[in-house]
Amino acid sequence: MTAARGATLYTPAILAAATGLSAWPWNDALPLQGSARSRTCGSTLTIGLALDDARRIAAIGIRAQACAIGQAAANAFAGHAMGQGRAQIAGIRAALTAWLAGESDLPEWPGLDVIAAARDYPSRHGAIVLAWDAALVALGDPAA
Repeated sequence: MTAARGATLYTPAILAAATGLSAWPWNDALPLQGSARSRTCGSTLTIGLALDDARRIAAIGIRAQACAIGQAAANAFAGHAMGQGRAQIAGIRAALTAWLAGESDLPEWPGLDVIAAARDYPSRHGAIVLAWDAALVALGDPAA
């Protein structure tokens, strides 16, 4: 897909969601850490996680050098990742891949609707999935 001429990607809603990432400050004490880099735009994100006894996410810290789209998507990730296990994170990551390819609807994950217009901008696709990729690395999936 090609972005419509004159379309504005960086809307006030996306910028607000991007600034919301400050609610998830980096914490060196988090025991699981993973990083991801977008091949398309160079954005990077490092995530720190702690798990509960059921191996579900109990704490999150994020350090991002990403565009507003990547930050907004990471904020959506962080806002709803608590209580999720590796299988749920991997499932949404796969659903994001299908959505970005135009093969499915936007995955059901609260907050992703704010970045929906970014699907029309292939150069931002890598930034959208950064938090999921970094979390999968932290959770022990080196292929992420």
